[in-house]
Amino acid sequence: MTPDGQILAPNTYDAEPIPDAARSEIERLLSSGDLFRYTSEGSPVALLEAEFAELMGSRYALAVASCSAALFLSLKALDLPRGARVLIPAFTFAAVPSAVVHADMVPVLVEVGDNYRVDMVDFAAKLPGADCVLISHMRGHTSDMDAIMALCDAANIPVVEDAAHSLGTEWHGRKIGTIGKVGCFSFQSYKLVNAGEGGILITDDPEVAARCVIMSGAYESNWKKHPGMQNSYMLWQNKLPLYNMRMQNLSAAVIRPQLPEIATRVAKGRAGHDRVADRLNDCAFLTVPPALAPEDRAPDSIQFNLSGDWTDAQALKFQARAKHRGVTVQVFGLSDGNARAFWNWEFLGPAPDLPQTRAMLMRACDVRLPTRLTGDELDFIAEAVVSAAEDVMA
Repeated sequence: MTPDGQILAPNTYDAEPIPDAARSEIERLLSSGDLFRYTSEGSPVALLEAEFAELMGSRYALAVASCSAALFLSLKALDLPRGARVLIPAFTFAAVPSAVVHADMVPVLVEVGDNYRVDMVDFAAKLPGADCVLISHMRGHTSDMDAIMALCDAANIPVVEDAAHSLGTEWHGRKIGTIGKVGCFSFQSYKLVNAGEGGILITDDPEVAARCVIMSGAYESNWKKHPGMQNSYMLWQNKLPLYNMRMQNLSAAVIRPQLPEIATRVAKGRAGHDRVADRLNDCAFLTVPPALAPEDRAPDSIQFNLSGDWTDAQALKFQARAKHRGVTVQVFGLSDGNARAFWNWEFLGPAPDLPQTRAMLMRACDVRLPTRLTGDELDFIAEAVVSAAEDVMA
């Protein structure tokens, strides 16, 4: 705020702050040099795993280097054949198809509608012949998990949840990440819990958990520092390759004090999102798709569509004029090299024909809304976006 009371353009780039409670533990670790998770059974990483499993109501948790690592290990732990076909939404981050490729499997992209959720007609059509489903709750938007699980359970196809953006989201009151066989979460800086990098996976399946632990890098007898599943560990020791995707203690020390703040951050994020969404939906040129009925989201950003007959040139002008007003808006399909636009995943070969997803990405917009923003800052963002749209289209 300026001296005369005007609201400055809010800083939406900074990540969630690190609690002071983390500092003393970080100092202790730096002084001791005890940064490796397997130095002791009660390491900060081991404590994080126990606390996160309890928070989510899961039997097992494994902390790793990133959510991408969690996705990769989950796929490998399912013991699927080389070349297995894995259904993924066509609207996701490039790390998701990358994890499938790294696991020696083949991504099969499924259409996504203008509400950012999986098109269930296309999903059902592509499910026969699939070996696995990796469902990304992209930007925290939950697809119809009732329909997805019913189809997959009937076909005996395992489901892995990419819940990188969905920590704190619930579906029918059940925590996202606990619906499929494995749930994977991110602690990258622009997520609800900020550790710079880091990830964690949860599961109730002891064999999947044991295989993930071994492959994450529990060499020799380090699996003994994970509680339970001793018979499973002994079965898989030296039978599986080690990918060395462990989390180290400094990351866990940063994450653990933030776990008690998740509920507060979720409430603030939801309130901030809805406040901005209400203003954007009042504009004839913008639409924020509603959540599905069973879904209670935990958003830290907002996505909306440019409604009506926009040209690419007008969409780019809107993006520029919002930027001039101090708010960064990203139109997914019009941002050069955007890692969320499937046609930029050249490592998969020629882009598939996905007209519904392509049309959505060309008019879908993204704005960060960190949970620390004040009401005045949220209003500033909403007004800047609306005025930029009206300036271009009025």
